[in-house]
Amino acid sequence: MKIVIAGGHGKIALRLTRRLAERGDSVVGIVRNPRYVDDIRKAGGQAAVLDLERATVDEVAAALVGADAVVFSAGSGNSATAARRDAMDRAAVVLVMDAAEQAGVRRFLHVSSINVGCADEPGIGEGYSVYLRAKHAAEQHIFARTKLDWTVLRPGVLTDGGGDGTVELTVGNRVGPKRARFDQVAREDVAAVLVALIDRPDTAGRVYVVVGGRTPVEKAIDV
Repeated sequence: MKIVIAGGHGKIALRLTRRLAERGDSVVGIVRNPRYVDDIRKAGGQAAVLDLERATVDEVAAALVGADAVVFSAGSGNSATAARRDAMDRAAVVLVMDAAEQAGVRRFLHVSSINVGCADEPGIGEGYSVYLRAKHAAEQHIFARTKLDWTVLRPGVLTDGGGDGTVELTVGNRVGPKRARFDQVAREDVAAVLVALIDRPDTAGRVYVVVGGRTPVEKAIDV
């Protein structure tokens, strides 16, 4: 398969690239900075240099031609302004979805957040609240896309540990949790779940929440 990853230099994306490349898939990582190209190649993929805050639908669609699936794993970063959070965490998602439809790519996987829907909960910091609102808006656009076979994955608090191949995977709803959660999950295990979701077209149209757990990914995906 050919998989295109928006936000190809992210910590989840590089792990996902390595996993897919090791099993023989063709991977293209969309990155903004040309300096990231070598890192993509070292992980086993190829790079397409595009700034998703400025690129046109045609430019992104050209990078998606021939893909079997698109994974949106880009993000604004912890210190981003409210304007950049909206540009990357919402508008760029819409851009990539538009490009996928134009390029004829139906499978679309989106890496979201466990706390989508909790932006107004007491104790949520201002920056995190803005981020969650942007993620929530992006999800609403996704849910409305009938031409895409989408899957939304909401990870818990991300860690850089090696991962152990086991998780707790549950089916979420389109609204989000009633209360904020801060369960942790290793980025390596999130990447493993994404591989499993890519391989399972029957997971389209569903929202999943993933945190650390004891169930092997291969079994957890059957939830």
